[in-house]
Amino acid sequence: MESKINRITDILRRDDGISGAMHYTEQISWILFLKFLNDLEETKNEDAQLDGEVYNYILEEKYRWGIWAVPKKDGKIDLLNSKSGDDLLEFVNKELFPYLKSFKNITENPKSIKYKIGAIFEFLDNRIANGHTLREILDIIDDMDFHNQSDLFQLSLIYEKLLKDMGSDGGNSGEFYTPRPLIKVMVDVLDPEVGQTIYDPAVGSCGFLIEAYNHIRYVDIKENKQRDLSVEQLKFLNEDTFFGNEKTPLSYVMGVMNMILHGVESPNIAKTNTLTKDIRGLEEKDRYDCILANPPFGGKEKDQIQQNFPIKSNATELLFLQHMMNSLKLGGKCAVVIPEGVLFQTNNAFQSVKKDLLERFNVHTILSLPSGVFLPYSGVKTNVIFFDRVGSTSDIYYYEVNPPYKLTKNKPINYEHFKEFLQNWKTRELTENSWIVKKDEIKDFDISAKNPNKNEDIVHKSPIELVENIKDNNKEINDLMDEIEMILIGKDI
Repeated sequence: MESKINRITDILRRDDGISGAMHYTEQISWILFLKFLNDLEETKNEDAQLDGEVYNYILEEKYRWGIWAVPKKDGKIDLLNSKSGDDLLEFVNKELFPYLKSFKNITENPKSIKYKIGAIFEFLDNRIANGHTLREILDIIDDMDFHNQSDLFQLSLIYEKLLKDMGSDGGNSGEFYTPRPLIKVMVDVLDPEVGQTIYDPAVGSCGFLIEAYNHIRYVDIKENKQRDLSVEQLKFLNEDTFFGNEKTPLSYVMGVMNMILHGVESPNIAKTNTLTKDIRGLEEKDRYDCILANPPFGGKEKDQIQQNFPIKSNATELLFLQHMMNSLKLGGKCAVVIPEGVLFQTNNAFQSVKKDLLERFNVHTILSLPSGVFLPYSGVKTNVIFFDRVGSTSDIYYYEVNPPYKLTKNKPINYEHFKEFLQNWKTRELTENSWIVKKDEIKDFDISAKNPNKNEDIVHKSPIELVENIKDNNKEINDLMDEIEMILIGKDI
């Protein structure tokens, strides 16, 4: 399957309508999705027949894969009725896409897969400029089989790799991909269970929600070994567990598609800007058991957005942190990636938010991440804050992750780098990489991660020595300036 996807990406790179990893991932996505949908419908039809029932197809016959994409006759491709070239492009652009886009308008049930299809295609268009190229890709994907759990599992892995490659492409693609080892660590610490609600306010490609799903659904994901869950539990997992918001159209499309391709047919993902919601109106029933997020940071929000928050700030990261604090259920757990600045900045807004955080929540752990975790699209130093809504903070367990090499695009963070942290965070065992800070030791709500085990000896000089050093430095600078002046005068002569 992976070699077929690689062939398709090579083919797409030669198409005039495709430019870069973001485009070819987007185009492979919609074709893969329609093949997956076809195989899903065929499986449901077979199951219905076994039960003596009639299955109502989502797609009208004309728009089913086996009719327009790769029509068959006696089990072989019907070359006579297979569209190609301009005929194929005409059908896809002027009939298929308008039909799929219309789904969102003809059903009002946002949990239905029909609604999800409409939501996906609302923000998608076919970019493949050559109909013969599209024909070639359809034939390759038709050869893939998504009828059973093992095939679907392989598809989910392939899709994750596509998203990872798009993230590694840098630029704006970074919003699609948080390193999966980091996501897995955050999920492992929160340890979500079936029956709980899980939320990501900046969902991107749904990496956190999918890892949480895998954590709940699988005993051993490498062996594709699933937990035994009741019909009611599976229904709750599929329809009422996962929630998220995403404001960027393509991220939203990738996220919803990623959830469906991983087996969650009805994720509650909304295309909206989370920060436009006034958090002061939230009720307990609107809150979540687990919140996992790597929200955007470094942005500047307008006054209109800031009005939705008790503590106003133009810093995106500070507004998202307030949103998550207010969205957490009593007894709920949160893990969020934040830039280093949030921990050490002590201006009014930052102090106020951190005061609220420490007094109303139990900030039990701060994980200090090494520089380069989010390369190539961001070099900002970051941390993960873990907090629960179970009372106030008494002390914070810090852990500093120190990989044996400098992280780069080609040498990324690995799950293995968190091994000691995962072994020790619950028991709070102290090593050279960890320490505990009591709340009453925190000054001005500066909760930055300063490892006391790695302090270098600081030589303190007297004021007189400092003045003498400044004089010496100034003398050296004046001497250099005199030399430069003589050289320039010499040139003029």
